[in-house]
Amino acid sequence: MACERCFTLTVRYAETDAQGVVHHANYLTWFEEGRSELLRQKGMHYSDIERAGFFVVVAHAAINYRAPAFYEDRVTVTTSLEKIHRRILEFAYRAVNQDGMLLAEGRTVHVVIGKDRRPTSLPPEWMERLSAPEEG
Repeated sequence: MACERCFTLTVRYAETDAQGVVHHANYLTWFEEGRSELLRQKGMHYSDIERAGFFVVVAHAAINYRAPAFYEDRVTVTTSLEKIHRRILEFAYRAVNQDGMLLAEGRTVHVVIGKDRRPTSLPPEWMERLSAPEEG
């Protein structure tokens, strides 16, 4: 994997249905937070990317649900930047609960676009920063 980062959250009541099970759509929100955190830890805040005239838009998302998460579970989301090309970024995700049970796995593919909403390439220095090996 090119890079990998984790964060942990506690499932909020508002993220669950009447049975206390996490609604499936919340995983996409958690995956988005994982992407944002990975970029921050690489020194690239998404707001800075936007101010520079670049936008990273979702072109594809897929999730495989393995087990339910419940209200007040502690969920750790691991985000990995699996592929990086000039105009495309592909991320992979894993969500596990406090007992280590795999809850969901997912992938998203993103296209880099400019202010004109047309595909464009990331600046070389950003490609280098995103491709840099993780510091231990």
